[in-house]
Order: sequence, then C-alpha cells, then structure tokens
Amino acid sequence: MRGLMARIADFVRESDKILLLLCFFASSYGCLAVFSATNYMGSPRAVIVQALCMLLGIFAACVISTIDLEQFSRYWFLAAAIGLIPVILTFFIGFAPEGTDDKAWLNLGFTTFQPSELMKICFVVTFSTHLAKVKKDINKIKVLLPVCAHGALPVLLIFVQGDAGTALVFAVMVVCMLMAAGVSWKYFLTAISAAVVVSPIAYFFILNDDHRKRIVNMFDIDADIQGVGWQQYRGRLALANGGFTGQGYLNGTLTQMGKAGVPEGHNDFIFVTIGEELGFLGCIVVLILLIAIILRILRIAHICTKDEGKYICIGVFAMLLAQMVINIGMCTSITPVIGITLPFFSAGGTSLLCLFLGIGLVLNVYMHRNSRTLYLRD
Repeated sequence: MRGLMARIADFVRESDKILLLLCFFASSYGCLAVFSATNYMGSPRAVIVQALCMLLGIFAACVISTIDLEQFSRYWFLAAAIGLIPVILTFFIGFAPEGTDDKAWLNLGFTTFQPSELMKICFVVTFSTHLAKVKKDINKIKVLLPVCAHGALPVLLIFVQGDAGTALVFAVMVVCMLMAAGVSWKYFLTAISAAVVVSPIAYFFILNDDHRKRIVNMFDIDADIQGVGWQQYRGRLALANGGFTGQGYLNGTLTQMGKAGVPEGHNDFIFVTIGEELGFLGCIVVLILLIAIILRILRIAHICTKDEGKYICIGVFAMLLAQMVINIGMCTSITPVIGITLPFFSAGGTSLLCLFLGIGLVLNVYMHRNSRTLYLRD
C-alpha cells in the first residue's frame, strides 16, 4: 500500500498536468463532436464508447507514466511482439468494416480492434530503444542500414495490408526520429533524390487505381465529384455552411443527414462536422488544442536528458503532427482522402485509447526527464 501511495504522490508531484489537461479538453471536445455527428443514428453507442475509452485512456496514461522508463528499453521485445502479432493476424482473420476497403481490423466479438494503432505506440518504444543504443555510430552505413530496415518494416507491413494512410504516418514518424537521432542530412538528400526517381514507378505500378484517382483529384477537385471526390465535395459544402460561427450544435444541415450529408462525418471528417456546426471559431479551437499538445510534447523532448526519452517524444509528436496535417488537409481538399483520423476528435475507441498510451509514454519521459528522479519511497 505504501508503494502505491508513493507512486500516486510521484505522479501528482512530477507529472505534466498541463499536457494531461490539454488532452482531456481535446478528447472531451471530440466526444461532443462525435455525439452530434452520430445524433442521426438515434443511438448514443458511439459517444459512450468514445467517452469510456477516453477515461480508460487517461487512467492508462497515468499508470504508464509511473513506470521506470528503463523498463521499456529492457523489455523492448515484448513491445515488438505486442505490436507485430495482431497486425500479422489481420492478414489471416482480418476484416474490413463498412465504409473501408482494407482488412485492417480484428473482430473481438464484443468490439473491433485496429492493430495498426497499437503498433504505432509499440514502434515508438522499439525504435527509440534502437536509436538510443546506436546513437554514437548512427551515421555509419553498417549501423544505419539495420536502423532503416527497422523503420521500414512497419511502413511496408501496413502498406501491404492496404492502409496507405497509416503507412504514411509511420514514414513521417521514422523520418522525424532519424533526424532527432542525428542522421546526416546527406542521407536524407540521397533518400529524397531516390524517391523522386522512383516516384513514377510507384505511381503507375505500385499504387492502385483508387490511389491514383485520389491523387488526380487533389490537383483537380472537380475531376470526379460523383466518385472519389464526393466526400471532399460534401465536406467543402459543410464547411461553407458553417461560416464564422456555425449553424449551431446539433443543427448542421449536412452533418445531421449522416452519410447522405457528409460520409464519415463522425470519423475521418469530424473536422467538417465541427466546422459546419461551430464554424470557423470551432475549428480554430481544435487547432489551438492540437498545436498546444504538440508544442508541449516538443518542450518535453527538449528538456529531457535521456536519448530514449527524447526519441519517444519525437515519435509521438510526429504521429500527432502527421495525422493532424493529413486529416485537416483531407477535409479542406488539400490532400487526398487516405483514411486518417483526427487525433482526440475522430470517433474510434482503439485510436483514442492507443493515443493516450502514447501520451502516457510522454508523461513518463517528463517524470523521468533527468538522469535521476527522486521518489518519496526512496
């Protein structure tokens, strides 16, 4: 009992309560948006799941933050197994929920589960551990190649699974973490040059017809309004309806029509729902909350004296930044629709719960940011 009370006291004294509060406000705002976007269904199930996963996620984040940071490095192989095995299972027993075209989910009977969300968090742990161990020699080819292979594994695995959007998020995480580890700009320049050379091959022979149509639609938003451009077209109408102050909570013309209004208005296009009902002001609040969370995580990375902790923060930062930019880009017709959720706001218990696991890792880094942390029990 004394040990438990000491850990609680450690958390109250040492944790970053500002970051936790920002995440709580963002996810609470998300619950309100999900309730409105699913109001047409006549069932509160979606928002109940969202709220329960938010509370469970906050609890899990608090628990994770009190664990000795070195334990994550020591048992990195467990994180690897927890992240990889469920994803591999989707190739055999995965299924595609209504509205999706890739079998990236597992049916647990009482609910569904998207393993790639958990894999993001596990990857942050394993890749941070790897980078911390080889930091001094990171720019030696014999060291960098295995590191790159480690980073490429989840990107390729998720892409083959059919989820190009999540694969892109993984790629951003890998690049940001490599930059934080001090990989020479010469390697990045070489990689960019190689990507430019092979991009035509990737476009014509690796991407499928749907991917190519979405890319074309990005440059010509009216190219296929009745096809791949339909969702973004309806999203633009909804945002225009919202104006500066919105049409009012639960009163969005297209939002309250459900799928007939804006498809996935509770999930990938939750930003559109907020824009129509709460207007430009509602969208600004979303951006302020997300940017504040991201900057807070960067601050923790900056003050952390441990390499692994710094890389963990950069990994979670990159994940949030990539999802935010891509999702809002999708909703405003700047980027193609590739099935990326808006962190803390989009409906999805798996996504929200795993997101809080990542926040728990950042809180852990903050609590163990110095070379030695004093505990009351010591």
